[in-house]
Amino acid sequence: MLEKYFSKKLVEAGCDEAGRGCLAGPVFAAAVILPKKFYHPLLNDSKQVSEADRNTLRPIIEKEAIAWAVAMLDHQEIDRINILKASFKAMHLAIDQLNCRPELLLIDGHMFTPYFGIVHECVVGGDAKYAAIAAASILAKTNRDEYMQQLHEQHPHYGWNDNKGYGTAAHRESIRTHGLSPYHRKTFGICKEMTLALSAQ
Repeated sequence: MLEKYFSKKLVEAGCDEAGRGCLAGPVFAAAVILPKKFYHPLLNDSKQVSEADRNTLRPIIEKEAIAWAVAMLDHQEIDRINILKASFKAMHLAIDQLNCRPELLLIDGHMFTPYFGIVHECVVGGDAKYAAIAAASILAKTNRDEYMQQLHEQHPHYGWNDNKGYGTAAHRESIRTHGLSPYHRKTFGICKEMTLALSAQ
């Protein structure tokens, strides 16, 4: 069962991202402040929750949260500053939008760029340990999936409605067949290889 909070006394926001390991599309991040007593039996790390259950949880989290926000950084910014910095920047942008200022940030992962004026606690596997981080993972994932569905309609041959931009075998084969789209990250994997090959021609 998820822990309801890290600190009983502090107002804490859980933060997580989605899309960090993708070949295409933006990275999304969410910040969520939940009531200390919040509980929902479906809530867990978004990777452990079915798509249908994630879509069920999203409006519940949005309604029940004390505050929540979602932010994104596009593929161009990811290529410019690298995905790790982009993930942290997206989290900062989400925290910026919260209408209630947290006193503690719970970050999924082992590192984070400090957010000025708010202490943070990094928690490896935090989206499977703390409710607020799990809620943030749900919002980040569902918002990004929705965005990738929209991009899929523009570029259906990459299968983004299914792989969401991750480097599946089918996605990589589509890149070899069709080349890079305007939304591929040129500093990632096969995309980087193709970009370098084209620049050398």
